Amino acid sequence: MLLFDRVFYYPDKKDRGSPADHSLPYEDVYFSGDNGERLHGWFLHAAASEAPRATVLHLHGNAGNITGHYEFIHWLPRAGYNVLTFDYQGYGRSDGRVTREGTICDALAALDHLRCRPDVDRKRIVIFGQSIGGTVAAVVAAQRREQIRAVVIDSAFSGYRAIARYHVMRNPVFTVLAWWFPFGVSVGLDAIDSIGGISPVPALFMHGKADRIVPWKMSQELYDAAGEPKDLWLIDGMDHTEVWEADPESAQRRLLDFYERALADTPVEAMLHG
Repeated sequence: MLLFDRVFYYPDKKDRGSPADHSLPYEDVYFSGDNGERLHGWFLHAAASEAPRATVLHLHGNAGNITGHYEFIHWLPRAGYNVLTFDYQGYGRSDGRVTREGTICDALAALDHLRCRPDVDRKRIVIFGQSIGGTVAAVVAAQRREQIRAVVIDSAFSGYRAIARYHVMRNPVFTVLAWWFPFGVSVGLDAIDSIGGISPVPALFMHGKADRIVPWKMSQELYDAAGEPKDLWLIDGMDHTEVWEADPESAQRRLLDFYERALADTPVEAMLHG
């Protein structure tokens, strides 16, 4: 089943740029996963002269590495947010080999790294997960809900076997020749199984209604299974994460408004412990 699961990951080492291209102050950071492999990321410092509003843990999608995905978050420092974006094992400058369980462990290690930094307010950490990173975000947020203030899940699928079945069944040739493939995809660590455990952490689900990679109804499914407080933004005419390029002003405002509302509320840790 590990062989079947490899179809979900397309890491590479290609250099597509850095935050320096946007004249952003940042630092290379390295931290260890639970198996000792060294992970690489970028910590982008909030540009505002005042204290950062919060720190965003960014969990990227399944292809490339952070040198391509940081374009989704390079604007956040100018809005007053620190950002940590990093590569899962096997991506970019991170050691090791990517696995499903490994992506969760890597994200947890990144969260631990943030919580140990003296320049991060550990009571004001939020998550932004995209595509497969949104699936990882759902699991991490459920496991560490007392350590985060909000989570944004962008264009995520509800389950690994479910998304494999979707792509097989939408192609007549695959339906005939590879109908059996989804049964080889392992179960476990699916977003749909974790999403109910995020509450009372606020969750925003966003998805383009013209998404050809992940059907938007999967975000609807996740939203329906999530507890309150929650929000759902279905975006007409947009393909997979396309809104960030096609209408960045709307996407940025929606995300910032959501984070600001969540940060104004009582921290979840206080709610859980009275």
